[in-house]
Amino acid sequence: MKIGFNGAVKKAEEAVISIYDHGFLYGMGLFETFRTYGGRPYLLERHLQRLAEGCEQLGIRYTADQEALQLLLAELLRENELNEAYIRLTVSAGTGELGLQTGDYERPSELLLMKALPPVSEALYRSGKELRLLSTARNTPEGAVRLKSLHYMNNMIAKRELAASGAAANAEGLMLTADGKLAEGIVSNLFYAKNGKVYTPSVDTGILPGITRAKVMELALEAGFEVEEGHFRYGELLAADEVWMTNSIQELVPITSISGCAVHGYDHDSITAAGKSQPQEVSQITVGDGAIGPITELLLQAYRSDTSSAS
Repeated sequence: MKIGFNGAVKKAEEAVISIYDHGFLYGMGLFETFRTYGGRPYLLERHLQRLAEGCEQLGIRYTADQEALQLLLAELLRENELNEAYIRLTVSAGTGELGLQTGDYERPSELLLMKALPPVSEALYRSGKELRLLSTARNTPEGAVRLKSLHYMNNMIAKRELAASGAAANAEGLMLTADGKLAEGIVSNLFYAKNGKVYTPSVDTGILPGITRAKVMELALEAGFEVEEGHFRYGELLAADEVWMTNSIQELVPITSISGCAVHGYDHDSITAAGKSQPQEVSQITVGDGAIGPITELLLQAYRSDTSSAS
């Protein structure tokens, strides 16, 4: 597989980063994940803006050259014989002395990795997937706002919990904050709808300010929906008419079942109070009628229409 390394195309095995790189030693680095449509990266300017703002906070002297990056990306698509791709752009802080550094990082490393988009059946967007409540809490961000940083242990612990939980193979895990507020998925942001209004946890809960999340909020407002960002409880999610998750690779994915309720102290009475009486299996409830809801479907189509016009 060919990759981009500091602006040049290389074989993956030829790209070398020092053992003194502070991305490796201390997790000082950031990344962006996005995909192509028609061979072009979608919302690239927004991803690069978020990356630049994060690098500035960390003292990493990096600002992407968008035009050069797009040319490199196009070359990598050709070299790797891919029409469309899942792309990860990583900026690692660069080398430093052993110990915590207070000065800026002047020579970061830029890596552009890609792979074929994972196969996803269109049936997923009709029948949806399972959302499993996890006991792993969303940790607090590194600073005032969560960065998409190389510190990914919290997500990895959550992923391991999900894999061992007995959830469906394609399920997503839901993390709450330490004080029990709705946060986000392992690799996705959370939305739900109730009585025609759209809700999503606010950034000050410690969630990642997702690029797709922001775009979906814009599309919802354009479609005439009221959108509320806030601090919400798990019981409110159980009472939702529709639930969906967002990320840059999978777009909007409907959630049609929520599991783990009884395991985490949500008994039959509390589920019934949320309007979801299913005594035969209180550890799992069905969202809506078990298929994609009308608001989710409308926003998914609006999102896909936007990707088509941008490619």
